[in-house]
Amino acid sequence: MEYFQVVNNELYIEGISTRELITKYGSPLYVYSENLIRKRFEGLKNSIKYPKFKIYYAMKANSNFEILKLLQKEGAGIDAVSIEEVEVALKAGFKNDKILFTGINLSLEDIKKAVNNGITLNLGSLLQLKYYGEYFPNTNISLRINPDFGSGHHSHVVTGGRESKFGIFCSSEDKKYIKDIKTICKKYGLKVIGVHAHIGSGILDESQYIKLARIILDIALEFENLQFIDIGGGIGIPYRESEKEFDIESFGKDITQIMQEFTKKYGSELYLIIEPGRYIVAEAGILLTTVCDIKETPLYKFVGVDSGFNHLIRPMAYGSYHRIINASNVEDEKEEVVVAGYLCESGDLFTRNEEGPEKRAISKVDVGNILAIMDAGAYGYSMSSNYNLRPRPAEVMVNNGSARLIRRRETLKDLLSTKV
Repeated sequence: MEYFQVVNNELYIEGISTRELITKYGSPLYVYSENLIRKRFEGLKNSIKYPKFKIYYAMKANSNFEILKLLQKEGAGIDAVSIEEVEVALKAGFKNDKILFTGINLSLEDIKKAVNNGITLNLGSLLQLKYYGEYFPNTNISLRINPDFGSGHHSHVVTGGRESKFGIFCSSEDKKYIKDIKTICKKYGLKVIGVHAHIGSGILDESQYIKLARIILDIALEFENLQFIDIGGGIGIPYRESEKEFDIESFGKDITQIMQEFTKKYGSELYLIIEPGRYIVAEAGILLTTVCDIKETPLYKFVGVDSGFNHLIRPMAYGSYHRIINASNVEDEKEEVVVAGYLCESGDLFTRNEEGPEKRAISKVDVGNILAIMDAGAYGYSMSSNYNLRPRPAEVMVNNGSARLIRRRETLKDLLSTKV
């Protein structure tokens, strides 16, 4: 753990003790390693040698304003999935030509706002392509394709294939909708400048992206004068110790070769865009919680903490696994416990699978100990809520021994601010 150290049996994050962080900023608390975010971004950027290559950060993974500003300075663009994400990205300093808007079920108002801000849209529906053409003829658009296959860590996050709501269905074997796309574009003078696909989230097998790239590049040959190819995001991280890391070096080598071969066939060099989110921020984030209660039944020993699925919904929504460390007592005899949240829901457990509670071996726990829920930087705060009228926690960025607040803790006043 290069960015997470154990000192005197206590977990430190970039040189700061978790106890010190909780004392200063309160519990529960999201903490992010700035240097690990930078490392993940730089590692991915350097792995692909294709000269016209761009990284557009999938901000739905974590939209904290300071993280956006950090990645903007690193040279990232933005993959936005709502008009609100577009507007926040603009406020964070991203130029309109570095934002790609891939929404779904877009309202006319959303489309108008995007166009008025000079944002390129990825349109994933023939009907929305038609509506767009009626209101904004003679403009540039990009197409979101459903390539007839998907992949991901859970069925809820697979975004390609015949059961998926995303994109215009089109595969190498079935291109019947290409004619419809071209007819609509010709009627309204629309110029297709990009072809995009996204197959899912939490993918650890780089061969899935190579398969996707070959399909999308084959479809791209149907369109002249393209400017870019976008193979989406979804690169995963190994949440479990037994899982392998995504091989970015192998991926970079293969995708560079494929793009070079395509360039010769197409006749011009297009930009290649990828849209990672989880890969860049997940491992950098930790949710710190404090143990408030311990109780037992004939089946389980429950360790109750001051957080719940309102702050990290992934275990409840997907049965997802997150490593949990007793940050106050890292190296001690292990005991099997179930870590339970503070919401009035039986499913509010941080150690569970899709069937229910799952015992986890954690160093001996006492009330007042701080538990660190690891790899929580992606789809943690961004999917949080005020269920049970619980406020969201603060967020802190740490960097080489210093910490700064990047979002304050919510208060009751915040929860009541929208009442009329």
